[in-house]
Amino acid sequence: GISVYDITDWIPGHPGGEVILRAAGGSVDPYWKIFTIHQKQEVYDILEEYRIGTVDPQDLVDGEVPVDAVEDPFQNDPVRDNRLQVHTDRPCNAETQASELSAFITPNAVFYVRNHLWVPEGGEDSYSLIIDLGDGEEKVYTMRDLREKFEECKITATLQCSGNRRKHMTEHSRATSGLQWDIGAIGNAEWAGPRLRDVLADAGLATDNPPKDAKHVQFVGAEAYGASIPIAKAVDPRGDVLLAYKMNGEELPPDHGFPVRVVVPGHVAARSVKWVNKIVVADEESTSQWQRRDYKCFGPNEGSNPDWDRARAIQELPVQSAITSAQDVSAHPGANDGNDSIAIEGYAFAGGGREIVRVDISVDNGRTWDQAELAENNENGSQHWSWKRWTYTAQKKNVGPQLLLKAVDEAYNTQPDSHEPTYNFRGNLATAWD
Repeated sequence: GISVYDITDWIPGHPGGEVILRAAGGSVDPYWKIFTIHQKQEVYDILEEYRIGTVDPQDLVDGEVPVDAVEDPFQNDPVRDNRLQVHTDRPCNAETQASELSAFITPNAVFYVRNHLWVPEGGEDSYSLIIDLGDGEEKVYTMRDLREKFEECKITATLQCSGNRRKHMTEHSRATSGLQWDIGAIGNAEWAGPRLRDVLADAGLATDNPPKDAKHVQFVGAEAYGASIPIAKAVDPRGDVLLAYKMNGEELPPDHGFPVRVVVPGHVAARSVKWVNKIVVADEESTSQWQRRDYKCFGPNEGSNPDWDRARAIQELPVQSAITSAQDVSAHPGANDGNDSIAIEGYAFAGGGREIVRVDISVDNGRTWDQAELAENNENGSQHWSWKRWTYTAQKKNVGPQLLLKAVDEAYNTQPDSHEPTYNFRGNLATAWD
């Protein structure tokens, strides 16, 4: 259009950070054709708040704002597996379908994709990682350094987007802002690479007794994404934070951080920064939009303009579970002779390395409960970083129209019975039974 906007005050709140400045001084239209995630009413409404006028008619060409050629940063993004359920194409946000969530290890090709921007280009030969300990000195590591100077550690860990099951909160409580993920913004993989603790120690950080002003470790990705974790997690010998260069025994796929990503097991996946090229030890959290003004939760009564500084950034995850399959295993499917059965299975997960110790299931809308059978995990790691697979078989005659599920971790944390008590306008951490 021909409207003019002053978005100076919005830059800190823009989900893409300063990437918005690519359009400064020109038409926003070609960028929105590329960043299709903007093409929705809530974004138009936000932009309208910053409207200050219109372009002078003398500056228009054939009644329109002149448009310069715009380079498409997504043009070299990888081709995705067609089994993924795509929510947005640019940037790519796609979840694993329930039918692909049946195994303990999620295959790379169908592991959910959560990108905030484009997939940056770069290879192992040109890769470098800057470590800044906050003392004015920087140390640089090559890919060869990471592979040869440090012990390769393997962990099996579940990564989950904070918006997993957001769709359920919207359906069973109120409207939420964000991608409407179902149950597939989660996956489990084996990750390999050096421990972050070891690399920081090599760079000169006293990992057993960090300086008092070393409170956070900030990560910066090659495409501009940023996040941070507390120093205690970063240097914990049992925290298993990795600079991963392998996923399920293969080099990282481009969508999952090639050549190097951070893996912070037990924490929300938003802290496991992909394509990491700089790490800073600091006295404050990352100043990025994604740390300060996103991935937080608020009270059910707080609207869409909360005090972001008051809320804590999400780190460890609460208990989560989902049903991934319910199949008729009767001798005569479709019949109901009193002995026919339904086989039900799914996943359960808790953050912080806490093991899932029980999964309760109700096939009659909560009137009665029973316990599912938990599968044994073949996992690597200092703590329980992986989800638990579970199965349950119910007689078809006892199964009602709604199945309920709740998991319990080793600290006896469990899930709320509805979404309303934990409702937040961003739809983060949707973990209720329904």
